[in-house]
Amino acid sequence: MPQTALFNHFQSKSSDKLDLLICQDAKESYELEAVAKYFKKDVILFPDFRPTFGDDLRSYKEEMHDLLFALRVYHQAKNKPLVIAPLKTLLFPLPKKELLDSTRLEFAQVVDLKSFKEKMLFWGYTFVDMVQVEGEISHRGDILDIFIPSANNPTRISFFDNEIEQIKEFELESQRTLGDELDFVEVRSAFYSFDEMAFNTLDEKVQSSQFDALVKDVASLGFWYLDENAQSFLENKNAKFSKNLTELLKDAYGINNPVIPRDKFDLEVLEQNEDVKELVVANVEQLLKVHKDKKITIIAANAATIKQAGIYDTSNITKVTAPYILNIITPDELVISLNKPDKKRRRRKSSILLDDLKAGDYVVHEDYGVGIFESIEQTEILGGVKDFIVIKYVGDDKILLPVENLDYIDRYIAGGGSTPVLDRLGKGNFGKLKAKVRKRLLEIAGQIVNTAAARALIKAPKITLAKQELKDFQAMSGFIYTDDQTQSVDEILSQMSTGNIMDRLLSGDVGFGKTEVALNTIYAAYKSGYQSAFIVPTTLLSAQHWRSLDDRFKELNIRYAKLDRFVSTKDKSAIIKGLASGEIDTVVGTHALFGLEFKKLGVVIIDEEHKFGVKQKEKIKELYHNVHLLSMSATPIPRSLNQALSSIKTMSQLLTAPSERQGVRTFVKEYDEKHIKEVILRELRRGGQVFYVHNSIDHMPIKYGELKALLPELRIVMLHSKISAVETEKELLKFEAGKYDLMIATSIIESGIHMPKVNTILVDGADRFGIADLHQLRGRVGRGHVEGFAYFIVQNKEVLTDEAKKRLLALESNSFLGSGSVLAHHDLEIRGGGNLVGDAQSGHIKNIGYSLYLRMLEDAIKELSNTKESERVKVDIKLTISAFISDEVVKEDRLRLDIYRRLSQCESAVEIYEIEEEIIDRFGELDMPTKQFFELMVIKLLSLEKKIKSITNYGQSVTFTYFNESKETIKSDSRDDDDIIKCTLFYLRNNKPKVL
Repeated sequence: MPQTALFNHFQSKSSDKLDLLICQDAKESYELEAVAKYFKKDVILFPDFRPTFGDDLRSYKEEMHDLLFALRVYHQAKNKPLVIAPLKTLLFPLPKKELLDSTRLEFAQVVDLKSFKEKMLFWGYTFVDMVQVEGEISHRGDILDIFIPSANNPTRISFFDNEIEQIKEFELESQRTLGDELDFVEVRSAFYSFDEMAFNTLDEKVQSSQFDALVKDVASLGFWYLDENAQSFLENKNAKFSKNLTELLKDAYGINNPVIPRDKFDLEVLEQNEDVKELVVANVEQLLKVHKDKKITIIAANAATIKQAGIYDTSNITKVTAPYILNIITPDELVISLNKPDKKRRRRKSSILLDDLKAGDYVVHEDYGVGIFESIEQTEILGGVKDFIVIKYVGDDKILLPVENLDYIDRYIAGGGSTPVLDRLGKGNFGKLKAKVRKRLLEIAGQIVNTAAARALIKAPKITLAKQELKDFQAMSGFIYTDDQTQSVDEILSQMSTGNIMDRLLSGDVGFGKTEVALNTIYAAYKSGYQSAFIVPTTLLSAQHWRSLDDRFKELNIRYAKLDRFVSTKDKSAIIKGLASGEIDTVVGTHALFGLEFKKLGVVIIDEEHKFGVKQKEKIKELYHNVHLLSMSATPIPRSLNQALSSIKTMSQLLTAPSERQGVRTFVKEYDEKHIKEVILRELRRGGQVFYVHNSIDHMPIKYGELKALLPELRIVMLHSKISAVETEKELLKFEAGKYDLMIATSIIESGIHMPKVNTILVDGADRFGIADLHQLRGRVGRGHVEGFAYFIVQNKEVLTDEAKKRLLALESNSFLGSGSVLAHHDLEIRGGGNLVGDAQSGHIKNIGYSLYLRMLEDAIKELSNTKESERVKVDIKLTISAFISDEVVKEDRLRLDIYRRLSQCESAVEIYEIEEEIIDRFGELDMPTKQFFELMVIKLLSLEKKIKSITNYGQSVTFTYFNESKETIKSDSRDDDDIIKCTLFYLRNNKPKVL
């Protein structure tokens, strides 16, 4: 009870000066900080920095930056604050004050950019084309972006020549500037404030390091070689502690999670006092009534929170406006906090680069089919210069796609890593294939729409739940719901209360709280006098969900049961009778639940719906046709398809990870038996289990033997697709029950179930996996309250391709994953889209790629539910103007391509001008070709509105041809580009369309 001990200390020894408080972990440090702040102490928190000596520190970058920031604040303070630090953080020598320098940049200051950029390089900044994470810097023309570690937002500095013209913060997601101009910015070093010589000296040590890191540099290993330049930050302040720590270091340095009893330190241990107790606040009003004679303090983030809690008379109450949580009771005092735990979220990464196309990627053109994206090429046509996308087809045939029509192509993804067959130009084959797919999709869409229409006519049970009952039930869960969970529960309950039938899909990653939402649904049905059935595809899942039912319902008089193949015949017949008579309120089970008789069934919940066959799904709908249906899936549904389906099927999504979920430390290592042994033993020491992913079924028994030779006592289970489903399920149940320590498996665990005890994963031959697969595999661990570790093992780092190295480095840095994280999500989304239409479609999907397939499915659903817009028309613009995004303005191809893609998807001129404003903000003033390209995009949109088929010019004459073949020609003031654009826009904005 650290809070009560510190509360007691400050209360009884208020005059004592406390310099340093050593605690166990981050959670404990936040709790102690709340007490220190309550007693108005200056306090500084050190992060929970827990690497093993010699670890690659890329995975600890965030804590590293936080630690250096905290040290800076400490050194700069005239009156030294109380330092609260987890023990593990203090086990390493920390950089001294001189290594944590900063430099100030001010408005109107003249800066030598060359030497400033050199300085930033030695200070640990990474130069990139677009700033995404702390410690990155980007220089484009007159604009310098820098993300100073521990700053809330990155900073954009605009120059006029070499003089600072403007300093503003900007937002990561949109890359747009925020708020008012700043007078100055304090640029702290990203790591250490070295000059060139000191940087090179450290870099040499790192390069010859024996430690295993994917890339040996100051960011990954520099910290371990600072020993002679470092000192313990309180060395002179507290000699007793420092000497004591040196002794402890001899025993503990380099051991992961060392356990050192508190009394080992020659320091005071905070004493507990029986009279000072922590308090669980269930009913505030009741507490205030019972303890009205005590000194009462209420802590709340704002005055509204106090009113929200129903406290209106505060005449005898001390109010403290603060965000922390402290609930303490003593014989004469009561301290209550009305604040909820702060959900500490990792900063969201940028969502700009959605589809980072690069040369060699397969793409699908909606008219010509599958080709290979080669490059952006600048070509002069009719006297004007434009950018084109070059796509290669069979026999080296190519098409040049004008960049303004970039929305005609999609990245080709077919799932399962299949390599597509390139199409042949000019044969019309792709058109025939599309027609065939469209015919099939209309049938599928027809089934979806008809089923929805038939269900819409059925009257369903009215299921309601009083607000207070819902609140009480949710409070019993023992955790704070995410906003997504609260919203999903509200959506489900309001839909079930209408009397109209519910057919809702709830999607969210494993561990994001779908089961808790389902339990709310079951509870509401029970309270409304209805039974519920929870259908799952495997006995493993039924066992898992039954434990959830047992955990949440055993105190509530709800009668629940489990029905699967492990239930005895005697128990099975008792459960079947209980469901028919109404004695059992809710049942969880596999397909054993099909065709059973219920007395008063109100809702059916299906988990992992896509794992049931098509016939089984139809059977479920037939059997339970007049009850509410909630389907749950761990794969997200593509946003666009979600919109298309929204008229016939309702959806809820859980996109927020629970607040207690920790990140996964990721390391790329060469295969080394000693290291693998240590990793496995470390996980077992903390009571966990291990996944070992090995993708060769034939070689797996050899790997099994190698692991057994390393650790003979290790209990290993081997699973892969050649082992029968029944056997796999039995072994998984045993693994989940803790009868094995390690599971060696193929990547079948990628979409595995929730196993909170498995918190270390080793992926053998990681360079042979795609980034999406690695991202998914990494997500299998760190699902409980325990920190996860992912080790991507490669045979030889030296022979890795640049592409594989980049991919692994991005994952290891745990930073923005470029197209990777988005691809992982994209890949999942695609699976979600595929799940809705069944596996039988995989042939069609392989032929035309998922993106186009889903787009066509959307169109088919819209068409049959009468929500389809008119057929998309195209306009052919052949104006003799130079219009392209200049590489003088946007140097990097990938960024230019992304801007082209976003512009091609705009549906109004306002959107185009918004992007133009953003580009000026991000890249500086636009040159003539770039300005003209934005105007060309506006011309395209206005032409589509006016049903114009083509615009051409010959000299000063500009001709508009409509879809009804009528034409109109106007004359511009000159042949100059700007005059042709001006007169074209004037005509489009001021003339009525010539449509019959």
